[in-house]
Amino acid sequence: MPRFDHHVFVCTNERAAEDPKGSCARKGSGALQQHLKERCHQLGLKGRVRINNAGCLDACALGPSVVVYGAADPPEGVWYTLRTIEEVDRVIDQHLVGGRVVEELRQPRPA
Repeated sequence: MPRFDHHVFVCTNERAAEDPKGSCARKGSGALQQHLKERCHQLGLKGRVRINNAGCLDACALGPSVVVYGAADPPEGVWYTLRTIEEVDRVIDQHLVGGRVVEELRQPRPA
């Protein structure tokens, strides 16, 4: 039995301002992660959804990057680019609570 229904990793990697890849931290991922944790707690998801910060997920150019792993075996990873609190709330409501991937917020698959 899986420990969590969903395990969410938020890239909080920070690079120098001049780095061409950019960094999720410089794009506001820390505040988005904090909101994600607080809102999941408010919704009573503690114990069902685990939120963690992550080092570089190698998608900072697309970031802020977030990956959601579900309880499937093997776990499926859904990669999102989330830029606003409203987008975070959509992922919480539709994916973490409702079980539906928010397709328009998904990152494109690498070539």
